[in-house]
Amino acid sequence: MSGNVTSLFRGTAAHSPSMAALTRESGEAGAGPVDFCIPCNPYFPTPAMFEEMAGRLRDIITYYPSGADTITAELCGLLELPPQCVAMGNGSTELITWIDHLLVRDSLAVPVPTFGRWTDQPMETGKRVDMFPLQESAGFALDLARYAEFVRARGTRTVVICNPNNPDGGYLHKQALVQFMDAMADRDLVVIDESFLEFADAEAEPSVVREAMLRPNVVVLRSLGKNFGLHGIRFGYLVANPALAGRVRAMLPKWNLNSFAEHVVFMLRDHGPEYAQSLHQVRRDRLEMAGRLSALPGLTVYPSQGNFLFVRLPVGAEGTVVRDRMLTEHRILVRECGNKIGSSSRFLRLVVRPQVDVHRLVSGLEQVLYGSRRGAAVPGPATGTGYSSGTAAVDRLVSETNGAGMRALAAQPAGPPGLAAAPAAGTGMPLPAAVPVAPAAATVGPMPMPMPQQVPQPAPVPQPAPYPGPVPVPHPAPAPRPTPDPVPPPAPAPYPAPAPAPAAAAPYPVPAGPTPPGVPARGGLTAAQVRGTDGLESVPAGGRPASRGWPDPAGMGRTG
Repeated sequence: MSGNVTSLFRGTAAHSPSMAALTRESGEAGAGPVDFCIPCNPYFPTPAMFEEMAGRLRDIITYYPSGADTITAELCGLLELPPQCVAMGNGSTELITWIDHLLVRDSLAVPVPTFGRWTDQPMETGKRVDMFPLQESAGFALDLARYAEFVRARGTRTVVICNPNNPDGGYLHKQALVQFMDAMADRDLVVIDESFLEFADAEAEPSVVREAMLRPNVVVLRSLGKNFGLHGIRFGYLVANPALAGRVRAMLPKWNLNSFAEHVVFMLRDHGPEYAQSLHQVRRDRLEMAGRLSALPGLTVYPSQGNFLFVRLPVGAEGTVVRDRMLTEHRILVRECGNKIGSSSRFLRLVVRPQVDVHRLVSGLEQVLYGSRRGAAVPGPATGTGYSSGTAAVDRLVSETNGAGMRALAAQPAGPPGLAAAPAAGTGMPLPAAVPVAPAAATVGPMPMPMPQQVPQPAPVPQPAPYPGPVPVPHPAPAPRPTPDPVPPPAPAPYPAPAPAPAAAAPYPVPAGPTPPGVPARGGLTAAQVRGTDGLESVPAGGRPASRGWPDPAGMGRTG
């Protein structure tokens, strides 16, 4: 099986191989490996729900599903959201693709490391991607004030934040995030990716979906496969004001959602309490798993609000070797993060699983890292793995394209084939010279338990402290853009603009002057419209009687 494993990871440099591919290549009968790689909910759907789906399998795969509007309306009924503000897609990746094609004009900023499609997708369509490196010395916490300065120095038009972030699980409090969104009101688009937010418990109402509906340039992306434990169905949704959501919805095929997605969405109304309980159990497992891993010598566990933990291996351990030995010797699949931009092969992302599986994981790591063949996880001079770590590739990508995108890379003279030589294990990504390496002010809440060998985290504050000055980030002179067509005077806003925050409380530069051309017109909702009046279909605040305790999207199931 070892040779097959090597071949699989070589062929999937941008991601881990699928479970189906692992099963085919292993040639072994029975259940696959214990999955600590794919981040989905292990407690939902319940066994009874799986039995119900199995009993209706023939009909589900035989007949056409209903149109996307019907499925979206049912989901909006559960979540108490206006259907005009929602677009459902065949997985969050489909929605990211359409956001890039329809709403991203020429440049996009994203902190790294993060979900790879936020860097890869816009580069594939020729956009400039400005990558803001998260500092290991600060526990990979995102400093919103410095990120805002970075965006303004680069002149980036679209801004992305994943909350919690993947792979580290870093979390930003709602108040600070809303303030950042308003500071970016002069950008074309602000995307808040909340794919893992339902696993967070740092505050009672962490989501910004309702705030997004009130703003002209904010889109919130949500996943269903991850929190429902159904990655294979491929469904997710976005929330925005009717103008932005309508642009995406108008481009989606009528039957872009399959019959499995429809069946699950219509099952959910009767299973709200079980879903809320599953989230509660994942949060408990996360604390227990973090404690078990933190006890391993030399292993660093970072605070997380997702359903996964980001860990740094002991000095000298090579992630690809650890990954392969865990799979071949212990039948445990882990996510080695060397092919994530901004990370290296010294890091693993481990999905939160039940205690019995965590015991098996810890036992396997002890044997691989510290067993009788002590040091076997550290490759010798002639035995290092040259595949899948991706460190050389991502280091070259950041150093050569940050601030210039694929255009600058294509303009360079062709060099010899192959990648640059890989740096030593654990060196990580070289930071742009203009970005200082000093620790940033963390906004991530600390893990509520002692975490040995962990990067210390400052106490959370209601809002990030103001950065003393802008970060001087050099970037190439922008290419001249064609003069846009004259823009007609905007119509009066359909709702009163929110009162600006007091100057003393704003840590970000406040945009001045008129909104530049290219920024989407105001299309937000009034508070009355969010409550369901003014002609927009919505659901009463109390929800529908048949919802049986389904959690509010802003509260994320706190009753569980």
